[in-house]
Amino acid sequence: MQITEAQPQQDPKRVASAALQVFFNLSDRWGLQAKDERVLLGEPAQSTFFEWKASKSANKLNRDTLDRISYLMGIHKALNILLPTPRAADEWLKKPNNAPLFGGDTALNRMLGGSLTDLADVRRYLDAQRGL
Repeated sequence: MQITEAQPQQDPKRVASAALQVFFNLSDRWGLQAKDERVLLGEPAQSTFFEWKASKSANKLNRDTLDRISYLMGIHKALNILLPTPRAADEWLKKPNNAPLFGGDTALNRMLGGSLTDLADVRRYLDAQRGL
């Protein structure tokens, strides 16, 4: 007989609140506007978004929103590893980039394409730059 240890259940409200705290902290660092924040979060209803923004919490976030925040956290981490200062890391998103993925546009504009794939592409690009 094989005995397996039960995985502890995570409290969805705690996970959602932590994720939103991280997201809005990143948004502040990156100087994002509310319209950009909504796109990056997957276009939640405007009333829902502003409730999240005001309270930095929610009872639960769907998988898509959590995945989006996870990609943004990875992008932030990679930038802070690749660039010499936190300021340079924060400013990189808004600088034109000639890498084929961006075609002279900014990483932020690529991320604002709206799909989860846009965030994943930027994350993969940065991971490749790190040699991962």
